[in-house]
Amino acid sequence: MSVEIRRVASRKELDAAMEVRDRVFCVEQGVPKREEIDGRDGEALHLVAVEDGVVLGTCRLLFVDRTVQFSRLAVDVAARRRGIATRLLQAADAEALDAGARRIVLHAQTYARDLYLADGYEPRGHVFVEAGIEHIAMEKRLA
Repeated sequence: MSVEIRRVASRKELDAAMEVRDRVFCVEQGVPKREEIDGRDGEALHLVAVEDGVVLGTCRLLFVDRTVQFSRLAVDVAARRRGIATRLLQAADAEALDAGARRIVLHAQTYARDLYLADGYEPRGHVFVEAGIEHIAMEKRLA
C-alpha cells in the first residue's frame, strides 16, 4: 500500500503524530519534551504521512498573515529514505498556497539542510543552536 500525505483527520491521528515527534525529537535526538511541546500545536495545521492506518511522519504549519512557519517535520526511523519528508514539504507548499501565503519559513537542523535546499529553500543568517541542536533559518518564496 502507498503512503498517503494529508491533513490530520482525527484526534487519534494527531496523538499518533505527536508520538512520532516524541520518538524522533525527544528519544532519538534528546530534545527535552518541554522544548518539543511549545503550546502552539492547537493553533497549527498538522499534516501526516499514513500507511495502512499507521502514522509514519508528520509536520505542522502555523499561519501568520502571508507567512507560514513550517516546523516539527518528523519521520519514523523505519520509514526514512522513502521520500516521505519531501512529500510532506510538497503538501505544505500546497496548503500554504491555498491559504494565500507568500513565503514559508523554518528552522532546519543543519544535517537536513540539503533536503530543504532541494525543495527551494534558501538559508537566512548564521547557524544557531536550538534545543541543543545546530539549526539554520531558511525561507522559501511562493509563487
